[in-house]
Amino acid sequence: MGKCRICGVEAATVSDKLGVCLRCIKERPEKALEITRSVHAESRAVFGLPAEAPRDVGGLACGVCANECVIGVGKCGFCGLVWNVDWRLERFGGTAERGVLEWYYDGLPTNCVSWWFCPGCTGAGYPRYAIKSSAEFGYANLAVFYGACSYDCLFCQNWHYRRLSVKHEPVLSAEDLAGKVDAHVSCICYFGGDPSPQMPHSLETSRIALERAKAEKRILRVCWETNGYMNPRLAEKAAEIALESGGNIKFDLKCWTEALNIALCGVSNKPTLDNFRMIGEKYYARRRELPVLGASTLLIPGYVDAEEVEGIAKFISEIDTGIPYTLLAFYPCYVMDDLPTTSRKQALECQKAAEKYLENTRIGNVHLLS
Repeated sequence: MGKCRICGVEAATVSDKLGVCLRCIKERPEKALEITRSVHAESRAVFGLPAEAPRDVGGLACGVCANECVIGVGKCGFCGLVWNVDWRLERFGGTAERGVLEWYYDGLPTNCVSWWFCPGCTGAGYPRYAIKSSAEFGYANLAVFYGACSYDCLFCQNWHYRRLSVKHEPVLSAEDLAGKVDAHVSCICYFGGDPSPQMPHSLETSRIALERAKAEKRILRVCWETNGYMNPRLAEKAAEIALESGGNIKFDLKCWTEALNIALCGVSNKPTLDNFRMIGEKYYARRRELPVLGASTLLIPGYVDAEEVEGIAKFISEIDTGIPYTLLAFYPCYVMDDLPTTSRKQALECQKAAEKYLENTRIGNVHLLS
């Protein structure tokens, strides 16, 4: 049972660790965000990460993600990988030479969010984009877990990436990572953390791997699972690669209300929505039969409700009503580990709200529903 520090309401769906309820975030955002900013600052300090994206006067601009950090001498950017060392930006990750990441082979079919329209899991797009007309048993996805993020989600289910952010290891070059794509790998998926702070590394890895696959006349799809908070120019390059290869870019649209996104994730959702719209409007209609773009939302009890989902679904529908949208069950984790799992009732209410606008919706992680 949590209690809101503003209005005093008590409920199992109020995170005591966050300190504020949904209603106060929406109706009294200035006061609510003052509280949540301190929660973000405290949780990030444990890992030696800056409380917010720096805007240091006279500092050096990074430019890789939408945080647009301006970093003073002796300080680091929001992701923890970029430092101003003697008035020169030192990138400890995210370049072609250095990617801070972990990787593994994930046998197909996988349990990824986009499995229900993925060629590797369903045979969709066969024979141009899929090796088989059904699931590609015997093949694998090269799963790339990047060790940094441009968001700071207090409910993060992969929160341990922060340890990689501050250690700046393990490190693998784009050349070496592309070398992991052997004949039994039919797709690459970048996630994390998030790919956004290390987009140049993922783009170069993709270029090398696709060139080799083309020379060997092999199918190789490239996908991103991301919060979408990258430089628009880099987002568009990823979309072009996904389109060409038969891959998909899945945006995790956390919230519709900007204040709620800031409260839960530490940053605005506007750049994410702008990138989603840009990719949708430029690329979705070019390969409608095998979606190049998808979205998902984690249904956080007490915070991400049917109203939030409806706002997101309506936004997606303005681009194309066929864009697939997955609703994911929440389980308590990281700072917000004092909430219950998503209920079946909440999931069905949210799906009903999404179906007002979208043709293709699905509830994922159903085994977690209470």
